[in-house]
Amino acid sequence: MQTLIDLLDFAVEKFPENTYLHEKRGSEWHKLTYHQTRQKVHEFGAGLLKLGVEFGDRIPLLSEGRDSWIISELGLLHAGGCSVPLSIRLTPSEIAFRVKHSGAKIIIVSNNQLPKINEIRNEIPELETVILLDKISPKQIGDHYFDEVCELGVEYLKSNPEVLNETLRVINPDTLANITYTSGTTADPKGIMISHGNYISNVEQALTLMHIPDSYRTLAILPWDHCFAHTACLYCFMAKGASVAAVQIGKTGNETLKNIPVNIKEIKPNLLMSVPALSKNFRKSIESGIAKKGKIAVALFKAGLSISYAYHGIGIDKGKGLRFLLKPLVMLFDKILFSKVREGFGGELEFFIGGGALLDVELQRFFLAIGMPVCQGYGLSEASPVISSNSPKYLKLGTSGKLVKPLELKICDTEGNELPKGQAGEIVIKGGNVMKGYWKNPGATAEVIKEGWLFTGDLGFMDEDDYLVVNGRFKSLLIGSDGEKYSPEGIEEALVDNSKLIDQCMLHNNQDPYTVGLFVPNVSELKSVVTNYGLNPESEEGLEYAIKVIEHEIKSYSGKGKHSGLFPERWLPACFAVLPEAFSDKNQMLNSTMKMVRRKIKEKYSSVFEFLSSPAARNPVNSMNKENLRKLITGGN
Repeated sequence: MQTLIDLLDFAVEKFPENTYLHEKRGSEWHKLTYHQTRQKVHEFGAGLLKLGVEFGDRIPLLSEGRDSWIISELGLLHAGGCSVPLSIRLTPSEIAFRVKHSGAKIIIVSNNQLPKINEIRNEIPELETVILLDKISPKQIGDHYFDEVCELGVEYLKSNPEVLNETLRVINPDTLANITYTSGTTADPKGIMISHGNYISNVEQALTLMHIPDSYRTLAILPWDHCFAHTACLYCFMAKGASVAAVQIGKTGNETLKNIPVNIKEIKPNLLMSVPALSKNFRKSIESGIAKKGKIAVALFKAGLSISYAYHGIGIDKGKGLRFLLKPLVMLFDKILFSKVREGFGGELEFFIGGGALLDVELQRFFLAIGMPVCQGYGLSEASPVISSNSPKYLKLGTSGKLVKPLELKICDTEGNELPKGQAGEIVIKGGNVMKGYWKNPGATAEVIKEGWLFTGDLGFMDEDDYLVVNGRFKSLLIGSDGEKYSPEGIEEALVDNSKLIDQCMLHNNQDPYTVGLFVPNVSELKSVVTNYGLNPESEEGLEYAIKVIEHEIKSYSGKGKHSGLFPERWLPACFAVLPEAFSDKNQMLNSTMKMVRRKIKEKYSSVFEFLSSPAARNPVNSMNKENLRKLITGGN
């Protein structure tokens, strides 16, 4: 196989009657076989050609995951086009930038996302046609419904049966398949160019780590534009003739989220793709369900977890040595308790593949203990995206797993020199999955691709067992005045996960004498503490006491504090600022995968960082913190 067209043809040839797509409409699940899927793809592709789509045209796709999403992408690829998948979290202005920058003349949109396009349509005169996936969407002059495009294709194929084949003859591995935009940490989003060959290489690489029988089912709970879901789910499952189900689309995002647990029970997936935020929500849901059963159930669950933790170790040492003595107890708890928990996930879930961000080891231990291991992986969009992953067969908690094959990897220092095994530095890779470059940005391309090597910007090392350990962003390191470096993500996660009073935080140190931090407290928890102390949270005394409570909580990570030892004390913030609002995707402080966009945070709060470097900031009960906390508590009033 050399292209994504070959991949679909291979699946149809080998698994024609296997179900590829499941979509719930109303109360019924509808299925499309691989053969039926290709038929729809050909119809839509031919319809696009009839509308005048030319080889190399970029076509954005803005929709929730559904049958017509992947049919649209495969169809436009068959027409020689390039897909520009867009996140449904994007604001109208963010969409406008991507549509303009990609030079798109046509966009494919679902009904829920159409208002965003209507808001910006007059700003983009180059945008000639909107293809509406839903017939309930109001049509403007020049627009077409998805079904109408397919009907055009049917008629076009009757009169020109070779029209698709003529286009397919010029598609090759180097042909551009996707431009995937990433917010990253740059001033403007970059368009990552992924070729057909990149995708095929990464599908084949990923499948050296991930076993997918053709009987497997998954519920694609991650956004379909997400590079991880795109490759590891939609295309890896296609390569193996397995089935992909879409989450039932609600009228709102929250309604769609509520459909996930229901759909999981209905589909009974064998494998799920997840990100840390989802894994945390799944754990909360499990523990909440146990708590509702009473104190005895909670005690039993905790006892079972403790025994299972001891038996499973860190994965590679499962049941080894004296651990084998615990196996009967583990099997007992699995039968009476953990198997019931797994029934909430359909009862057939064998494992998760986790990506998108680093997953807390404690969270990994939890899911391994209950028999649904989260196999942490690592990748980035520029690598199509899979670079490494754990698997049920090769699992080591705290790592990002074994490398895909074939792939070259080296660890480099800040000068680009290769470091010895076991020493941390920038992760640098070379392989068929490395992107073609950034769309219309040769300068940025040259910065990250050097002699075929992709400099990922991530910090990590290969351990003694040949597992990749990823420590965070190489370029967001805390760098002390003495040159020592440390990744902030683990510290920030520890502060948030272990403190009910802290919702969000970002640490900063760029060769300064000390580290500083931005904090968003949990308002309800903080108000409760202040109120229980006998103060009004909105009063001057209440605000001052609340800031001292936050300070005390931060200091609990040092000395003999209750949280000491979780990370080196030298990186604990010596002074901090309370922020007047939370980081969110709405204020662009979080990107579409809910990661902090550090550059934008630093830009917005540049004056705050300047203040934090002054002597006045060493006293946290200052006027800035009091005013910002007042805004948080009163909702900005």
